[in-house]
Amino acid sequence: MNLTPVKIHAFHKMIFSWWKDNRRDLPWRRTRDPYHILVSEVMLQQTQVSRVLPKYNEFLAAFPDVFALANASTGDVLRIWKGMGYNRRALYLKRAAEAVVAAYHGKFPNSELLLTKLPGVGTYTARAIMVFAYEQNVSMVDTNIRQIIIHFLFNGLLQKEKVIRETADRLVPEERAWEWHQALMDYGALALPRGAIKRTETKEKAVPFKDSDRHYRGKILDCLREKNTKESTLVTGLINMYGKTKGKYVAIITGLIKDGLVVRQKNVLALPD
Repeated sequence: MNLTPVKIHAFHKMIFSWWKDNRRDLPWRRTRDPYHILVSEVMLQQTQVSRVLPKYNEFLAAFPDVFALANASTGDVLRIWKGMGYNRRALYLKRAAEAVVAAYHGKFPNSELLLTKLPGVGTYTARAIMVFAYEQNVSMVDTNIRQIIIHFLFNGLLQKEKVIRETADRLVPEERAWEWHQALMDYGALALPRGAIKRTETKEKAVPFKDSDRHYRGKILDCLREKNTKESTLVTGLINMYGKTKGKYVAIITGLIKDGLVVRQKNVLALPD
């Protein structure tokens, strides 16, 4: 693809013109606090904005700064997280806060190298903090941005990740990375035609969520958010409600314990302190 300065300028004009009339007012866009940005980015992973909005405010009310989160009990963090799903995100968020307090006295680093050393922080999240908190002129590629690039610049044909990232780098307008990525995200969420990407890979048949381990992990955590429970009582209740075998639920509980989301004390299950 011949991405000339003229084409880049035209693409910028198109996206920014649309955004002028369609930009969303989201609470994490009203701050440059890297802690608040991290919370929003972790919450937005695989979760719709409409579900994140109330939980974002509730979470920050409970843990207003990185010190509050670092010093909170894991159980309290998981209780506030209820309804968000992907509970390991809450665990990584707390561990990242602990690392920032321990290693940087509560001040977030501003480099990709150091940010990606924080628990649960990958390249995308690190760059989101760099762009949205520190307004650095770097690119970031999430699902929406990837699809926009493929749709407009590669005629809907899937591309290798390296090509997408190199293209994204070239597209960032000088000194406007914050606006550019917010505009792209809004366009991807609100205006990009669904099914715009011409997929060539074979899709595997998805397992219904109600039959997935993630579904049962969430149910177990919801029970423990209410009260500590004997493992045998919890397993029996799950079998009576959902069927399946004792071995399946024991394996799921073992996985939750391994992930640090549940603790076992004398055959009683609880959220971590």
